[in-house]
Amino acid sequence: MQKFKWLIGLLFAGIFCFYLPFTATGQIAAEIDFLIDRSRANDAFWAIQVTDSTGKVIESLNGDKLIRPASNLKLISSGAYLDELGKDYRFETKLYGRGKKVENRWVGDLIIEGSGDPSINGEFYEDPLFLFEEWYQLLDSLGIDQIDGSIIGYDGLFDDVPYPKGWEWDDLSYYYAPEISALSFNFNVVDLEVVADGNIGSKPTIRWFPFNTPYVEFVNEQTITPPGTKFNESYRRVLGTNTIILRSTLPQGYYETEPLSVMSPTDYFIDTFARYLEQSGIRVRGQLITESDFYTWSTDNLELFATHQSPPLYELIYWMNRESDNLFAEMLAKKVAQKKYNTQGTTELGLQVIKEHMHTAGIDTSVVRMRDASGMAPANLIRASDLNHYLQFVKGKPWYDSMVESLSVSGLNGTLGHRFRNSSVNQRFFGKSGFMAGVRTLSGYLTTESDSQLTVTIATNNYTTSTSHVDWVHEQILEFLYKNY
Repeated sequence: MQKFKWLIGLLFAGIFCFYLPFTATGQIAAEIDFLIDRSRANDAFWAIQVTDSTGKVIESLNGDKLIRPASNLKLISSGAYLDELGKDYRFETKLYGRGKKVENRWVGDLIIEGSGDPSINGEFYEDPLFLFEEWYQLLDSLGIDQIDGSIIGYDGLFDDVPYPKGWEWDDLSYYYAPEISALSFNFNVVDLEVVADGNIGSKPTIRWFPFNTPYVEFVNEQTITPPGTKFNESYRRVLGTNTIILRSTLPQGYYETEPLSVMSPTDYFIDTFARYLEQSGIRVRGQLITESDFYTWSTDNLELFATHQSPPLYELIYWMNRESDNLFAEMLAKKVAQKKYNTQGTTELGLQVIKEHMHTAGIDTSVVRMRDASGMAPANLIRASDLNHYLQFVKGKPWYDSMVESLSVSGLNGTLGHRFRNSSVNQRFFGKSGFMAGVRTLSGYLTTESDSQLTVTIATNNYTTSTSHVDWVHEQILEFLYKNY
């Protein structure tokens, strides 16, 4: 009986669509409406906007209503960064000396000037410690095996506010919500490994990168449970400290990895550098000091030892969008503010730059609410039609190719790599996903069966069913568009 009702419903939907043209502005096809109505997320708020290659609206449901965009907001942020900095922009992190060489000693300080580079990590370089190795090799080549002075990290290019407004406190222990600093290393996280290799009821073995650094303290209250039981994750960094409490339960033989955020990334950077030098044979006898005063900072009387350049901005944008990296989005927000206004970079000024960019795209920013650049703050609000319009707008920009290449490909890579693999839209959709509790969004470009290109925005807000079910509905909507346009 249930199957019979479903078939009748589809028949009715098809008849309904026959009489109502798909191209009507502000109208949604009956098949799509039927999919939503019959889904377990039918009581959620849905917004859909689809435009053809000319920008004409061909499907619309609540397109003019405000939604929480989640990480779909990164589409606009990344466009602002490419527009403001240029796709070939590179960050520079500099190592200076203040003092002089006396025999085998550097009598004075080593100073690291941060520029906001988020890419000093193992994703862009084979070894996350590559920069410290380069600097060690430089000092060693000069015959230096002792630093009779301090290591100073300068992070004053950005303000000292570690998070945007509105990030939820229970996210702050995890890799996707790290502190923001102009001097950053390894995504501002330590990489924890847990091996449940002991007896049932005992504690698992833990180790962490880099080199079990004592910069963080782990309180291991985890328990090994019988094989076949469920893994229950529990990690919490005590806010305001680098003490991380582990309370997971792991089945015997289980292996788990988790990147966990650290407090004071600049201190983490220089502490790791000092320990790396010590392990490599260069003794550091001075203190580790953070310098943050933007207005008194000067490189006069400093000797430039080395300059590290980041990969070009377009490669950073690839990572930011494909992997939906919040740290990159927020670091770049402060950077564009610092560059544009020639002042200390702040989140608020960065959002101002992004909003000005929105305005040039024809978006009414008076109805936009932004608390961050990454989309992780639940208070962000934008219209679905504006997200869709923006993806049309960027087609005329010189960096459009960089934007498209930064998008995940359905069934192939990034955050869409595990979705749509058995779908007709496999590798036919280039887009950006978004997720937070109760929010699932999807925006991008769909190449249809007839080789037309559609620009698609789908947002589901305030759902209580499983995210996998919402994903299924999104996939069905894309498949309908693929076959019917």
